[in-house]
Amino acid sequence: MEAQTQLPTHPGPSYGFPIRTTIMDPKQRFYRHFLDSVAILQDQMGELESLATIGGERQAAIDHILAGVAKLQNEVADAADFTPAYDRRQYSEAIKTLQEQLNQKIARVTPKSRFQFKRSSKVNHVDMGAPENDPRLNPGSLSRTNHAQVEARLVRVNEQEPPADAASPKGKDYNAEIQRPNESRIRTPSFSAAQSIAISNHSGLHIILPPAAAHATAAGSLTDLKSCIVDMSIPTVQGSAFAGLAIKNVSSSLIVAGRVSGPVHITGVADSILVITAHQVRIHECSNVDIYLHCGSHPIIEDCDGMRFAPLPEHYLTDAEKSAENQWDQVDDFKWLKAGPSPHWNVLSASERLGDAVWKDIVPGKAGTSVEETLKKVGIPRN
Repeated sequence: MEAQTQLPTHPGPSYGFPIRTTIMDPKQRFYRHFLDSVAILQDQMGELESLATIGGERQAAIDHILAGVAKLQNEVADAADFTPAYDRRQYSEAIKTLQEQLNQKIARVTPKSRFQFKRSSKVNHVDMGAPENDPRLNPGSLSRTNHAQVEARLVRVNEQEPPADAASPKGKDYNAEIQRPNESRIRTPSFSAAQSIAISNHSGLHIILPPAAAHATAAGSLTDLKSCIVDMSIPTVQGSAFAGLAIKNVSSSLIVAGRVSGPVHITGVADSILVITAHQVRIHECSNVDIYLHCGSHPIIEDCDGMRFAPLPEHYLTDAEKSAENQWDQVDDFKWLKAGPSPHWNVLSASERLGDAVWKDIVPGKAGTSVEETLKKVGIPRN
């Protein structure tokens, strides 16, 4: 039986997570960050069994989780300035249980062999509540060393593995299909022979996923897009939601991401508009992005600037969203621990939000209208 992660019970004020006007002190903010990080790592562990062993996909995911655990351990050490030793010890115990869960999961998903080798995929547990591991007294702490070793190993694995693409098991390359010139300005790749959606390396294209892609929602990724419109909402309206979604290196684009049952990771997006329905949203290194959002937990931003948030447009609401709490405006900025609201994000005013007519009539595209013209009509780039 897997160990149960016992998350620390944080002392202090009540955690009703009020509206944005209430300021959390650094201790509360770190507590929120810790809970969110543990949940994401547990979600990633739950997906290991569905990943392929051939090609190193599963091992790369294991190494990514190991790096995440080491990073979280490192962050507990960095929080020593505003967390007492008792709290850090509780965090350390939660990390220890997380490590045990990961070891059990690795043992289950690793194919058995006649020959047994000692695994190097392990992060040693460190009690961050102990004086000898307090980074203020001992900057060369063990956790810092472990983190560097895991990161170095992760880089080596990533350099060896081939890049992920949208090729199906039958060998069809949907990105090549999207790139192929045709008379229509709108591309509708079916993804009929794929289990997941991976759209990458496009510029100046309008891409709409048809209902045929409804079964390809095991995962989704949108990477390296410039001046594009991508609408992924149709397959998830009646079909299954994406299990998870990654959006990375996107500029001057409009992304309608559809429904996501798990986490959405957004990294390196600039001068764009995103429409997202998800349980968790984490946003890193983004600038000048408007996000129309329905989120079941606090959205998290880190190393971001010029972010504006608005609720999900009525046009994309389903019955599930209408009956669920939306925490779109309860944003946590992990790079702003000072008193007062974060200067890195704001609420998009009602007068500046795109109306239903835009989502219904302009975003789907019209004959004879270029992608550049459509982007201009929705306000990309931002004036």
